[in-house]
Amino acid sequence: MKIAVTGGSGFIGRRLIAHFLRQGHEVMTISRSSATVVPGARTVTWEQLRSPEAYTDGLDAIVNLAGESISQRWTAAAKSRILESRLQAARQVAQLVERMDKKPQVVINASGMSVYGTSETATFDERSPQNETDFLSRVVVKWEQAADQIRGPRIVKVRVGLVLDGKEGAFPKMAMPYKLGVGGPVGSGRQWLSWIHIDDMVRLIDFCLHDESISGPVNATAPNPVTNKQFGAALARALHRPNLFPLPAFVMKLVFGELSVLLLEGQKVLPHVLLQHGFSFSYTTVEAALADIVSP
Repeated sequence: MKIAVTGGSGFIGRRLIAHFLRQGHEVMTISRSSATVVPGARTVTWEQLRSPEAYTDGLDAIVNLAGESISQRWTAAAKSRILESRLQAARQVAQLVERMDKKPQVVINASGMSVYGTSETATFDERSPQNETDFLSRVVVKWEQAADQIRGPRIVKVRVGLVLDGKEGAFPKMAMPYKLGVGGPVGSGRQWLSWIHIDDMVRLIDFCLHDESISGPVNATAPNPVTNKQFGAALARALHRPNLFPLPAFVMKLVFGELSVLLLEGQKVLPHVLLQHGFSFSYTTVEAALADIVSP
């Protein structure tokens, strides 16, 4: 296949592009600059794609992962960047597809599990309604509405959970207190963490590209979510460190501001669509995922 990827410089994007290249696919990264994102993948700028014919001939799929990182203090300016970067990327993909004489077969657009809102008691899957309860849920609702404006190809909206990777993403910061011997539950410890191993994250995107019966929302989460307390206990066992020092909610709010919602509130999200279509997770339990991530 010939596949275009936006947001290829992110840690999911780089892993995904490397996976596609190993599979023998032709990969084109779309970026604001012409700098190489991943060796072996051709980089094309949005400006060049104003006349797409020279670059998109035979293009089978687009994977849109572009968006400003949410791992920053949510000032008014940061909130604007987080939202607008996602809306702009989806609009640019829609405009690109509109200009193409032969449309790609599928567009996979990143989304987020925050679309369901937060709860300590409810369980969500793709059949659950959207629930705008906070900043992130409002962002995701607008993000998916922008993706719905991409006309022609099959559209898959991958609602990404907490992606576990040993070197990048949120996990290294989450693991640091445990490595220092001062780890423990965050806030009440009852909030749900719907997680996924980075390898399964990459594989499920590939799976959605090739399964023509999949469209619409797809939860990118492992089938066994855990509470923050359970996650901390599993992480402590994996690192052979104590799990004795709880971090109160007020400290998180003081240090991180509104961003603290990511760790203090959560959702129990299940991957109904992936399981229904026969996707096989390599890491179904957080214990197995953490054992792989922290191993030398």
